[in-house]
Formats: sequence, structure tokens, C-alpha cells
Amino acid sequence: MDQGSIARILKQASGGEDDIQQLQKALLDYLDENTETDASLVFSRKFYIAQWFRDTTMETEKAIKSQKDEDSSEGTHHAKDIETTGQIMHRAESRKKFLRSIITTAASQFSTLKIYSGTVDYEDACLIVRYLASMRPFAQSFDIYLTQ
Repeated sequence: MDQGSIARILKQASGGEDDIQQLQKALLDYLDENTETDASLVFSRKFYIAQWFRDTTMETEKAIKSQKDEDSSEGTHHAKDIETTGQIMHRAESRKKFLRSIITTAASQFSTLKIYSGTVDYEDACLIVRYLASMRPFAQSFDIYLTQ
């Protein structure tokens, strides 16, 4: 991955969100801007929003399940795990809130004039997609699947 380009995109896309949210927003803005030239981008945009929301929900469920498993074992690192679970839950809620705001603003944008930010072009959008895909669990464990 071209970390220099990712850093450049993050610097151009100003916002208080974490890096993943900034990249997601930049990609969604690019897709939204180019829906007039390619109608399939509307589906792609909705798919990404739904997939990211699902991923966030799955991450939350895994955190809750691991917390319940730890409750039954009562290890010495239990307090640290609860803190980590709390952080995961907080991050998941902020991501869900971000995605909900994207959905509600997307519905209201159809009646307003779009303003193009111009921070992402086609090559940057492809890079963002590859980077976000590499963060998914399947992509991270792909070598394990091939080995087995």
C-alpha cells in the first residue's frame, strides 16, 4: 500500500474523525460526486455504507462475546479487557453515528446543490478501496486460509 498517498488523502480530508472514517467519507464523497456519470456508483455507495455498518455491528458483537467469555474465566487481566471492550464499544457507536449521518445527509442532498470538494480522484479512490479492504478480517487472514 502507498502509505504516502494515504497520508496525503488524510491530510486533504479534514475532519475530527479517525483515519478510517476520513477515508470512508472521502470515498463516499467521490462516489456521490460521480453518480451522474455512472449510475452503478449509487449501488456501490449504498453497499459500502451497509457493509461498514455491518462490520461495526459484528465488531461490537465480538467485543460483547469476548467480555462474556472473560467474565466466566475471571482472569487477572479482566479490568484491562473491560477497558478495551469499552473503547471498542465507544468507537463502534461513533462509527455507527457517522454512517447514520452519511445516510441522512445523502437523502437530503437530492434536493440541494452539490458542492464538490475535489480531494479524491479515481486513482485515490482505488487506493482507498484497497486500503479499506486490507483492513477487513478476511484480507488479514488470507494467507492462513491459503496455507490450510
